[in-house]
Amino acid sequence: MAITAAQINELRKATGAGMLDCKKALEQTDGDYEKAVDFLRTKGLAAAAKKSGRAATEGMVAAFVSDDLKTGVLLEINSETDFVAKNDVFKAFVANIGNHIMTASPVDCAAMLAQPYSGDASKTVQTYLNESISVIGENIQIRRFARFVVPGNGCIGSYIHAGGKIGVLVQVESPAVTADNREALQSLVKDLAMHSAAAAPRYVTRDQVPADVLEREKDIYRAKAKESGKPDAIIEKILVGQINKFYGDICLNEQIFVKDTDKTIPQVVKETGAAVGGAITITNFERFVLGEGLEKKESDFAAEVAAAAGLK
Repeated sequence: MAITAAQINELRKATGAGMLDCKKALEQTDGDYEKAVDFLRTKGLAAAAKKSGRAATEGMVAAFVSDDLKTGVLLEINSETDFVAKNDVFKAFVANIGNHIMTASPVDCAAMLAQPYSGDASKTVQTYLNESISVIGENIQIRRFARFVVPGNGCIGSYIHAGGKIGVLVQVESPAVTADNREALQSLVKDLAMHSAAAAPRYVTRDQVPADVLEREKDIYRAKAKESGKPDAIIEKILVGQINKFYGDICLNEQIFVKDTDKTIPQVVKETGAAVGGAITITNFERFVLGEGLEKKESDFAAEVAAAAGLK
């Protein structure tokens, strides 16, 4: 199949590999993006794909946490331009939708659009969205949200980075929130959320990593070891260390704390638990990168990519 400049540019931005290497990878894999990433990693030409590298930049990620710290919402709403995303009318719309999700508990975006809008029960959320599009003058999409509710004791915290480019919501099981421990617990969940924004974990613990994800990594490491000429007898031994490193990269409970690299996340959690008088467990987190997974628009760089790669 014909490989386009846009495909090469997308792969280049996500992996950091050279343009010609990206072109070759796509040709070898019939244009399959994920297989092309694996091809580059096997050849040692790319790190693990950073899906945030495929992200659009329009819109906002926002977080909302109730006063009792028991309910939290992480929300992404997209707009056509970054200019509109900074508009006060757009920001107010995001806040209103966030408050609606907090109170109305929709199961997903489609169900939410059919609900009576919590700010004006005479209209649906869809009607409110349509009215806002007319006022703002750009297409707006309520793309996704996560809503956490603490069932027993525990609390929720959030962190928003770079004015809404990355957002994280974290939930922990802990002693009941009281006047005496509230500040310490709030500080912990905010630190965990901030850490997650920077370190980009995908799971809390290693047992949450799907088997197919783990096998894919093992296949890549085996192929890379063979490429470097390692004997078959020691490849599996090398694999153990590589997989442990992989867990350390993607599992929150195995990461080094970004604010104090002398400590691990479990150590930080344990210390706070000792200070508040009870064990603390991270039970859930969600991390949104603005536009993550959405198809990129072909950039102005595409022409340069095409010329370098010999494409029209």
